Amino acid sequence: MNASRNGTSPGKTRFDHIYNEPDPRAYFGRLAPLEYEIPQHAQPVFRRTRAEQAAAAGTDGPVTVLDLCCSYGINAALLNHDLTLADLYAHYTAPRAQGLGTAELIERDKEFYASHRRADATPVVGLDTADRAVGYALAVGLLDEAYAENLEELPPSPGLRHAVAGVGVITVTGGVGYITRRTFEALLRCARLPVRVSAFVLRTVRYQPVVACLDSFGLITETDPSRTYPQRRFTSGLEQRSAIRAVLLAGEDPAGLETEGRYYARLYESRPRDAA
Repeated sequence: MNASRNGTSPGKTRFDHIYNEPDPRAYFGRLAPLEYEIPQHAQPVFRRTRAEQAAAAGTDGPVTVLDLCCSYGINAALLNHDLTLADLYAHYTAPRAQGLGTAELIERDKEFYASHRRADATPVVGLDTADRAVGYALAVGLLDEAYAENLEELPPSPGLRHAVAGVGVITVTGGVGYITRRTFEALLRCARLPVRVSAFVLRTVRYQPVVACLDSFGLITETDPSRTYPQRRFTSGLEQRSAIRAVLLAGEDPAGLETEGRYYARLYESRPRDAA
C-alpha cells in the first residue's frame, strides 16, 4: 500500500486528497460522479467466500475477514450491513451530512451502522496506510481492528501479526497495484488458519506475481477470463488512453470495455489446494 496511492500506470488520475481525510464525505463526493461501483459487485462474492471458508472449517462460528486497502471501511460497511453503495453515496453527500463536524458525523454514523447491522455480520480487520481513514472506520464500528501500516516497506507490527493469525478470508477491491506480492507474502507468513483470498484486480494491472506468491503458500488461484466487473468511469481521455495501452500490453482486448469509458476488473479467487 503506497501512502500516497500513486497511480498504478502513467496517466491514471490520482485521488490523494480524498483517501486520508478525517471522514469519507470528500471520498464519496468525488467518486459519485465517476460511478465508482466495484465494492458493490464484490459483496456477493465476499459473502460466498466467507460461507465456503466456514463450511471448510466445519464451524458455525464467524470467519474473520482481512480487508486490504480498506480505506474508510466501505467493504466492511457493505459486507456486514443491509446497505448498498448507493445508500452510502446518498448518506455522505446529503446536505444534512455536509453541515456536521467530523465528531458529530462519527456519532451519527455509529447509530446509522448499528441500525443496519446484519445478523450474519463477521469480524473485519482493516489494513491501509491511511491512518485517518482507518481511524474513522474503527470509530464508527465498521472495523473490529484497524492497522495503518505499509507492508511494502516495513514488516507487520506485532498487533497486526496477531490479528492475521485469526483471519480466514482476505479481500481486496482495487488495491492491487498499490500493493504487490510483498504485502501478500508478509501477511501469509503470519497466517495460522487456512486462508482464502478474493481479489478484484483492474485489467491494467498484472496479478501474476501475486498468484505466484500465493501458490508458494499452497493456494490455488482461479479466474473466469470471460467475466469482468466495471470499476468506475475514466476521468479524462488521457486516463482512458493510458488504460487501453496497459490492457493491450497485458495481452487483453479493450474492445467493448475500456474503449467504452470505464475501468474494468477481473476476480481472482485463491483457496488451499485441498479445498480447490
